Amino acid sequence: MLQPMPSVNGELLAVSSEDWIARDREVVSPAIYRYTEIAFARGEGVFLYDFEGRRYYDMAAGIATMNVGHCHPRVVNAIADQARTLIHAAAHVGYMAPYVEMAETLRSLLPPSLDRGKALLVNSGSEAVESAIKLARAVTGRSMVLAFIDGFHGRPMGALAATGSSSGYRRHLAGLLTGVEHVPYPNCGRCAFGHGPRTPDQCCGQWRNFIQLTLDKLVHPDDLAAILVEPIAGEGGYLIPPDDFLPTLRAICDRTGALLIADEVQTGLGRTGKWFAVEHSGVVPDIVAMGKAIGGGLPLGAIVARAELMDQWWPGAHGSTFGGNPVACRAGLETIAIIREEGLMDNAVRVGRRLMQHFQAARAHLPIIGDVRGRGLMVAVDLVDEGGQPLATDRLKQVIKLLGKRGVVVTKCGPSALRLAPALILTEAQADEVATLILDALAELS
Repeated sequence: MLQPMPSVNGELLAVSSEDWIARDREVVSPAIYRYTEIAFARGEGVFLYDFEGRRYYDMAAGIATMNVGHCHPRVVNAIADQARTLIHAAAHVGYMAPYVEMAETLRSLLPPSLDRGKALLVNSGSEAVESAIKLARAVTGRSMVLAFIDGFHGRPMGALAATGSSSGYRRHLAGLLTGVEHVPYPNCGRCAFGHGPRTPDQCCGQWRNFIQLTLDKLVHPDDLAAILVEPIAGEGGYLIPPDDFLPTLRAICDRTGALLIADEVQTGLGRTGKWFAVEHSGVVPDIVAMGKAIGGGLPLGAIVARAELMDQWWPGAHGSTFGGNPVACRAGLETIAIIREEGLMDNAVRVGRRLMQHFQAARAHLPIIGDVRGRGLMVAVDLVDEGGQPLATDRLKQVIKLLGKRGVVVTKCGPSALRLAPALILTEAQADEVATLILDALAELS
């Protein structure tokens, strides 16, 4: 149910959501696509509130960013305390304690030997991906990067060259970063090689042959600088690959001398029940790109790489004016402490499993629900038409807007999946309630 929001500073808000939306359309580029027609006034925990006081379950969490929820008191206090001390000075000018502490903390979360690696802080996940590619090319002296269809790595021209989840991101663009070759990501639900829907443990394995064919025909192994991969394909549909996927990529890199780059921008910081999703496979990358949740809601990205790689990067080879901003670092450090102290990774596993169970059970009476998959609080619910094909884009938009009216904010991933990536503080009772809201809306549309 939508509930009224308390007044702000004891006074009713005078400007309506409709007013803010109208003003936005006057001054903001239409390139910014909006999933909903909701104007957010404030957030608290797992909820967002509009300017009329209506409450919404936030199942997007800033697109998998607000891992400890909106305006967590400890994060707010950390931001305020740092803002009173030092807001910005730039890492190129001198040394700042929050930058050092963030680098120390991020590497401490990673498996050996990355736990003895070195870090570089930037402003976003996209920038982290570009930094990782730049490092790999610089230290290997090689030019080519292998990326994946269904992978998403960002929208700047370098990261976009590696993004393969939608041609829409590349529309009318040419001159992207050269030297990127794509192969299919294992998508067992909709196999690129024409096999019927399967589970990852039933995978046909043709992706292995396609990678080898690419190395035989298109990319000489001597030119391969890196393989760039999401441990779980995010924007592409929350695709869970077969167990041997990452180990196979690791073996290819070991054999060819290429570097394995794990894009953990969306999967990192506890979302899958581990600090980083690569831990589920036991594979250790050479470079990890991070973003989203590591800033506690503020802009922050990072790469952590093996020290012997980072030490080959000469002074001035890379940098960022705002990367490692002290306020963002303090927010991120407090977020990490909260995740650890409050057991939020275990909660993500427990609550994510409960969410999936609701939708899996509903498939029996709601044919609009197709595959349900995920890991931790990274859950995708495919919506399909009467023929079992992905729901048409217009109908999917209708679903998402209807959910907004019902008090649930969601985004999409893949061709037609509802992407559920709430804060890791979501409780089982809240998961029950939000699942009911979504299922009731789907029943109405069905």
